Amino acid sequence: MVSKAPVSKSPHVLEAVLERLTYVNEETGYTVARVATGSGTDLLTVVGSLLGAQPGESLRLSGWWSSHPQYGRQFEVISYTTVLPATIQGIRRYLGSGLVKGIGPVFAERIVDHFGLDTLDVIEESPERLIEVPGLGPKRTAKITSAWAEQKAIKEVMVFLQGVGVSTSIAVRIYKKYGDSSIAVVKNSPYKLASDVWGIGFKTADTIAQAVGIPHDSPERVKAGLQYTLSQATDNGHCFLPADTLVSEAAKILDVPEGLVPSCLTSLVEEEGVVREDDAVYLVPFHRAEQSLASSLLRLLSDNSDRLGQFAAVDWDKALAWLHQRTGQTLAPEQEQAVRLALTSKVAVLTGGPGCGKSFTVRSIVELAAAKRAKIQLVAPTGRAAKRLAELTGHPAATVHRLLKLQPGGDASYDRDNPLDADLLVVDEASMLDLILANKLVKAVPQGAHLLLVGDVDQLPSVGAGEVLRDLLAADAIPRVRLTQIFRQAAQSGVVTNAHRVNQGRPPLLDGMTDFFLFPCDDTEATAALTVDVVCTRIGRKFGLDPRRDVQVLAPMHRGPAGAGALNGLLQQQLTPGREGLPEKRLGGRVFRVGDKVTQIRNNYDKGAAGVFNGTVGVVTGLSPEEQTLTVRTDEDELIEYDFDELDELAHAYAITIHRSQGSEYPAVVIPLTTSAWMMLQRNLLYTAITRAKKLVVLVGSRRALAAAVRTVSAGRRHTALTRRLGS
Repeated sequence: MVSKAPVSKSPHVLEAVLERLTYVNEETGYTVARVATGSGTDLLTVVGSLLGAQPGESLRLSGWWSSHPQYGRQFEVISYTTVLPATIQGIRRYLGSGLVKGIGPVFAERIVDHFGLDTLDVIEESPERLIEVPGLGPKRTAKITSAWAEQKAIKEVMVFLQGVGVSTSIAVRIYKKYGDSSIAVVKNSPYKLASDVWGIGFKTADTIAQAVGIPHDSPERVKAGLQYTLSQATDNGHCFLPADTLVSEAAKILDVPEGLVPSCLTSLVEEEGVVREDDAVYLVPFHRAEQSLASSLLRLLSDNSDRLGQFAAVDWDKALAWLHQRTGQTLAPEQEQAVRLALTSKVAVLTGGPGCGKSFTVRSIVELAAAKRAKIQLVAPTGRAAKRLAELTGHPAATVHRLLKLQPGGDASYDRDNPLDADLLVVDEASMLDLILANKLVKAVPQGAHLLLVGDVDQLPSVGAGEVLRDLLAADAIPRVRLTQIFRQAAQSGVVTNAHRVNQGRPPLLDGMTDFFLFPCDDTEATAALTVDVVCTRIGRKFGLDPRRDVQVLAPMHRGPAGAGALNGLLQQQLTPGREGLPEKRLGGRVFRVGDKVTQIRNNYDKGAAGVFNGTVGVVTGLSPEEQTLTVRTDEDELIEYDFDELDELAHAYAITIHRSQGSEYPAVVIPLTTSAWMMLQRNLLYTAITRAKKLVVLVGSRRALAAAVRTVSAGRRHTALTRRLGS
């Protein structure tokens, strides 16, 4: 029997003006929108991939009518093209939609009033004539001309990428990186996107590669997959992977036979795409950084010159008596040992938990060095930690990034050839230093100077690759002091007492505490609601703390009903709700408003006076739909402007993950603990969260989850070789 081929129907064509975007999935481009057609006044619903389409645009949509059981009749879009509007009203709506940077509703009205139906032809062919419009000077005219040209070019890239499922924000970034070469790069070298364009990982590049016809088992794909596997490992903190682990993990990710991978690894090593040292395989920057950091530390230790040589023969009894007179406090024996070590050894590490006197020890070291007129540089990995260090010592302190004056691309202005002018460099919160940053910093320490690294080794390791502080403490070559004595005043604090109990694997004390509480709740969604109530109402009522400025929610993970993502939405509804007439900017499922607490989620060396770095926190102080910009005042008191297409660099920060809180300190922290975050419930995670609080800790959630976090020691060490390279 011969089967009949199905009859193919031509898709319908619908011409409409896009009125509003109801929902946009930034990852897939799937969109639910409302459109207006010429016939009738009711808006119609369209669904499908509408990558790059903006409210106000006239669209020619190709697709099918369907009926949804809940939402009724809707048009399913297969593809679309933009059609320039042909009526005065359409042109006014189109220009006033914020699509073209520099033209808002007011200027759209003026331009269309002046040029009428010729408006779009004038912008396209004779943009210099825009200066005829009242209020449009040369500067704004140039801005509009440039924005119009860029919008057209991006549209072409969008149309091409629509077929391979790339989101709007990614398409814009591809265009910004490659300009007119965008389509050629995407077609011919799609795996290049993963290394060149922030926000494109291997999986997105792989989807594009397969859509443009690169074979599943091609050596190019396997080599890109090996580099991606190593990149994932560095994201998880490893500096390298053992070769066998790398081969098996890459084969799984790529879904290819394991036998295909070793020859591609050999080829990648020969091309210097990765480095193999015995059984360890590194991405090139991490291998260089580990070698360089070890050699820089050994060079400092072995140098015969000494920029603090006056302390080699100092009368310590006299010096410590002067210090006691100056500060009114006496150093404990461990603290005294640390002070002597920092001022007589070229490299030293000081570690210890809360309440053990690290801060007073650092202050004492700085006081003595300053008394000898030493040049002192104080740094910390985050703006908040640097500010705290400055307050503690009375000396200026900077972030590592600002001290080194990191430039676009990440190169430092100070390095071995152009070292810092310092006799003593003190680095606080050193547990946060990842391998790459530590290498840049240590390379810039001049010969003969003293380097003191201060941190709590029991906290979470750095977000970036490496375990620098732990590796240094394990190296016999590096002098160190660990403070263990808890001082009486600190011992009266429930925060300090319970931090140490948790670190020792014992449950926190909850009865009779005035600064440490548990609100028990077993249901995950109810925990989220209770967390919001505690932050927005209860803490303010009892302690007089401001929920936005003084209270920080620290969640074990980002996902889930009680994760940082969901809590940000709930807290925003309470603390910065939408108000009629006030501008806001929607991006996918998120909305930004003036007053929002936000954090930067990637290093951007091109922003601000000296870059804006991952973890920088600030408050949204301005939002301009016309200029398509959002302004943030950071915790370093710098005003930073973001274009709307850069907003995926920002995340809301009413709630953040505990990992992102490292190096920061808050008057009060609220920690939701639920069994849905089971995989993340570990002792050093909870310990880190508790030690972020200056005055108050509130746990919200399940006693079972709390017990699991206290009981569970973090699984496994990171793959690093720094201790071995230091000769231990």
